[in-house]
Amino acid sequence: MEKVHRMTGYTEEACTRQRMLSGSFEGQPAKERSILSVQHHIRQERRSLRHGSNSQRISRGKSLETLTQDHSNTVRYRNAQREDSEIKMIQEKKEQAEMKRKVQEEELRENHPYFDKPLFIVGREHRFRNFCRVVVRARFNASKTDPVTGAVKNTKYHQLYDLLGLVTYLDWVMIVVTICSCISMMFESPFRRVMHAPTLQIAEYVFVIFMSIELNLKIMADGLFFTPTAVIRDFGGVMDIFIYLVSLIFLCWMPQNVPAKSGAQLLMVLRCLRPLRIFKLVPQMRKVVRELFSGFKEIFLVSILLLTLMLVFASFGVQLFAGKLAKCNDPHIISREDCHGIFRINVSVSKNLNLKLRPGEKKPGFWVPRVWANPRNFNFDNVGNAMLALFEVLSLKGWVEVRDVIIHRVGPIHGIYIHVFVFLGCMIGLTLFVGVVIANFNENKGTALLTVDQRRWEDLKSRLKIAQPLHLPPRPDNDGFRAKMYDITQHPFFKRTIAVLVLAQSVLLSVKWDAADPVTVPLATMSVVFTFIFVLEVTMKIIAMSPSGFWQSRRNRYDLLVTSLGVIWVILHFALLNAYTYMMGACVIVFRFFSICGKHVTLKMLLLTVVVSMYKSFFIIVGMFLLLLCYAFAGVVLFGTVKYGENINRHANFSSAGKAITVLFRIVTGEDWNKIMHDCMVQPPFCTPDNSTYWKTDCGNYAGALMYFCSFYVIIAYIMLNLLVAIIVENFSLFYSTEEDQLLSYNDLRHFQIIWNMVDDKREGVIPTFRVKFLLRLLRGRLEVDLDKDKLLFKHMCYEMERLHNGGDVTFHDVLSMLSYRSVDIRKSLQLEELLAREQLEYTIEEEVAKQTIRMWLKKCLKRIRAKQQQSCSIIHSLRESQQQELSRFLNPPSIETTQPSEDMNAINQDNSAQPETSSQQQLLSPTLSDRGGYRQDSADAGKPQRKFGQWRLPSAPKPISHSVSSVNLRFGGRSTMKSVVCKMNPMSDAASCGSEVKKWWTRQLTVESDESGEDLLDI
Repeated sequence: MEKVHRMTGYTEEACTRQRMLSGSFEGQPAKERSILSVQHHIRQERRSLRHGSNSQRISRGKSLETLTQDHSNTVRYRNAQREDSEIKMIQEKKEQAEMKRKVQEEELRENHPYFDKPLFIVGREHRFRNFCRVVVRARFNASKTDPVTGAVKNTKYHQLYDLLGLVTYLDWVMIVVTICSCISMMFESPFRRVMHAPTLQIAEYVFVIFMSIELNLKIMADGLFFTPTAVIRDFGGVMDIFIYLVSLIFLCWMPQNVPAKSGAQLLMVLRCLRPLRIFKLVPQMRKVVRELFSGFKEIFLVSILLLTLMLVFASFGVQLFAGKLAKCNDPHIISREDCHGIFRINVSVSKNLNLKLRPGEKKPGFWVPRVWANPRNFNFDNVGNAMLALFEVLSLKGWVEVRDVIIHRVGPIHGIYIHVFVFLGCMIGLTLFVGVVIANFNENKGTALLTVDQRRWEDLKSRLKIAQPLHLPPRPDNDGFRAKMYDITQHPFFKRTIAVLVLAQSVLLSVKWDAADPVTVPLATMSVVFTFIFVLEVTMKIIAMSPSGFWQSRRNRYDLLVTSLGVIWVILHFALLNAYTYMMGACVIVFRFFSICGKHVTLKMLLLTVVVSMYKSFFIIVGMFLLLLCYAFAGVVLFGTVKYGENINRHANFSSAGKAITVLFRIVTGEDWNKIMHDCMVQPPFCTPDNSTYWKTDCGNYAGALMYFCSFYVIIAYIMLNLLVAIIVENFSLFYSTEEDQLLSYNDLRHFQIIWNMVDDKREGVIPTFRVKFLLRLLRGRLEVDLDKDKLLFKHMCYEMERLHNGGDVTFHDVLSMLSYRSVDIRKSLQLEELLAREQLEYTIEEEVAKQTIRMWLKKCLKRIRAKQQQSCSIIHSLRESQQQELSRFLNPPSIETTQPSEDMNAINQDNSAQPETSSQQQLLSPTLSDRGGYRQDSADAGKPQRKFGQWRLPSAPKPISHSVSSVNLRFGGRSTMKSVVCKMNPMSDAASCGSEVKKWWTRQLTVESDESGEDLLDI
C-alpha cells in the first residue's frame, strides 16, 4: 500500500508539473465542485422522486419551512412524472406506428397475392430473387468482433474499413464504372466526338452494360413499382432510370450529324447528367440533397418574392428607359434620323503610340455602317430584357456600368433607380434568400429545431471527435540531464522563442533570392544559422523525450522532416551555390512556417476550424464538383465552337471539358459571368450559322445560354457557397464559444489529455480497462470523482467501461465520451432516441452494480463465517487430538493388573458404587457421548454456564480401571447401544470400531451444535 500511495503521489506531482510546463493553467486546477458529482446527484434525486414519491406527505404539525420544502419536492416529483409520461408516450407512439406498419405489410402479403412480387412474376421467396438480394445487399463488414468475448476489435485501418462499408459491393462497382465513364467524357470535344471515336465508345458500351446488369439485379431483388423497396420509389430512382434510358437511346442511335438546336443535341446535353448518378449511389450525398431540397417550399416562396420585386422594377424601368439607352455608333451623330450611311473608324495599335505620318497621309482605318443600337449587354426595351438586366445587377456584377449608362444617356436623377434596386434586391432580398436556404438546411438537418442545451451537447460531441491525445512522453524520473532538457523544451518561453525565430526566418523571403544579387548571400547565410538553431532544438527534444517518445508526436515528425530537409539544403548550398539551391532554401523556409500553427493555441484553433469545416463539408464540395462537371460537359456541347468575343478568348472557352471547368470555376467566384453569358448568346449576323452540324458553326445559343448560366450561378453561388460559409461560421463559433456556452471547457479537455498522457505509457491511444480506475482517481477540477462522496458514481463509470468493451482495451475517445455523458443532464441535452438508449444503459449499469455490491457483501459475510469456523475447527481439532489420546489410553492400557486392588482403590470403588455404570465412562469421554439434554442438565446442576459453539469441557482425570471390569457401556449420538468390549479377546477390532464411531459423533456434533450459535453467524 505504501508503494501504491507513493506512486499516486508521484503521478499527481508529475501531472502538476506538466500542467505548468504546458502553460494551460498554473499548478493545480482551482478547487470547484465536480460537474460529474452534480449530475450524478441530480439523477439520483430524480430517480428517488420517481420511485419514492407517495411517501412525501404534508402534515399539520410541520413548520412553514418544512411545508415549503415538501411543496417544492412535490412539484419536482410531479414534473419528473410528467417528463417520464411524455417520454413514454412518445416511445409508445413510435412503437405503435412501427407495429402498425408491420401489421399492414403482413395483411398486404396475406390478402394481395401480387404484393411484393417484382414485375408481378417473381415470387416473394423465389431462389432467383434471394440470389439477387444477396448480390444487391452484400457489403463489406467493417466491424471485427472477437469470437470468444464478442467485443468489437479496434483495427488500425478502421477509417478505411468504414469507407469500404459505406455502400454495397454492387454500388462500389457502379461508382467506379461511372467515374471511368466521366473520365472518358472528359476527352470529348467538338473536334473529337464520341460518334467518330471508337476508343471513346468502349466506355459508353461498358457503362450501359454494367448499368443494365445493376438495374436488372435491383428490379429482381426489390421490384420496379409497388413494392416496399422498389427501385422507382423516389426521385433518385426516377433519375437512375432516366439516365439509363438516355444512355441506351444514344448508344443505339449514335447520330453522325447533329444539327444545332435539334433533338440530337438535346439528347447529348441530357447525356451529360451522367455524373449525377453518384448522388444516388452514395448515401451521404443523397442525404445532403434531401436536406437541401426537402424544404423547397420556403425557397420557392422567397424566389417568388424576388421575382415579384424584379418584375415591379422591370416594368417601371421599361416606362423610364425604353428606347432611351440606344445611340448611334458614330460619335458625331446624335439623332436617330441622321444615323445612316457609313463612316470611317481609325485603327491604332496603342493610344500612346504616335505614328509619324507623311503630309496628307491618314491614320489606318476602315469604313463601317452607322447603326442605332442599345448597349451590348442590356436594355430596357421590354420586360424580359429588363428582368435579365436586373438579375445581373442583383448579382452585383456590372451594375456600375448600367448606372453610368443610364446617367449618361437619360440623366443623373435616374441613377437613383439602380441604387434603390441594389439596396432592396441585394441588401434585403438576396440576403433573405440566402438566410432561408441556410435555415432550411439546418432545419432539415435538425440543428434549427434543437434547444440550447441540445446544441451545446452537439457542439461538445463535435469538439470531442477532433480531440486527440497529447503524445507527449512523461518527464524522466530522476533530476538528471534528460530531466533538465525536458523542463527546458517544455517551458513556454522556449516555445515562444522558437516561434519568433520561425517568423524571423520567414521574413528573409521578403526579398527575392537571386544568384546574381549580392544581397542573397547574407540572407542565405542567416537562414543557415536559423537552420542550425532548429537542429539544436530537435536534438534537445530527442534527448529529453528519447527517440521513441519524440517520434510519437506527428508535429515532432514534421519538425524532424523539415529540419532534415534544411540540413540537406545547407550541404547543397555550400556545395553548388546556384539558383536551384536558393529555390530549395525558400521552400524549406515556407515548410518551416507551417509548423508555427501548432505552437500557438489561437493559430491551432484556426487551423482546426478549417480542417473540421473541410471534413464536414466534404460531401457538399463533392456535390459542387459533380454539378460543375455536368455543366462543363453540357457547355462543351452547347458552346464548344462559339467565336471569341469580349470575354470568350483562347484562355476562357468551352472547346474542351478541362477549359470549361476553369471557366465555370471563374464563374463560381462571380468574375464577369454575365459578360461570358452574353458572348455565348451571339447570333447572326455577328456569326456564321450552319444548319447541318453544330460543330461547324461559331454562333451561340441564346435560350441555352440564358438557362445555362443563370441556373448555374443560382445553384452554385447562391446556394452551395453559402452553405459552405454557414458550415465555416458554425465551426468557428464551435471553437471560439465562451466558457458559459461550453459543457466542458478547453481547460477540462486539456487536463484530461494530460492525465491520459500519464496513464497511457505506451502512447498508443488505448489503455486496458483496469487502468480506467487509476485514470479517474487522478482527475481533478470539474472532472474529479470524490471517492468519499461519490463512490457509487465511481463504480458506475468503471463498470460502464467494462460492459461496453467486455474487459478489453478502451480508447481515448471512449473514456472521454463516457465522461461527457456523465457531465451533462441527459434529460435536457440528449435527443429522444439517444436519451432512451442512454437511460436504458445507465439503468442496466445501476442494476448490475447493485447486484455486484450485494454479491461482494455476501462474499465478505461468508468469508467472515468461514474464518470463525476455521478458528473453531482449530480448537476442535486440538480437542479431538486430546480425546483420541485419552481414548487410546483407555482402549490400550499399558498394563492390566491381575491382583486384588488395594484398600484405597476399594474405598474409591465403594464411593462410586452409587453412580450408574456409565457415569465413569461419561466422565472418561468428555464431553458426554450420551444425550445432550442430560449433559446440559448436569452442567446446570454443577452451576456452570451453558456451553456454546467453540467451548468444550476438558476431560476430567481418568479414574483407575479395575481388572474386573468386563464391559463398557458406550452411547454415541444419543443412541443407546450396549457393546461388550473384552480387551483381552480382540483389542484391535474394538479400537477401530470405536474410532469410527467417535469420528461420526464428531461430525454430527459439529452440524448440531452450529444451530446453537446462530447469533454468532450474524455478528459480521
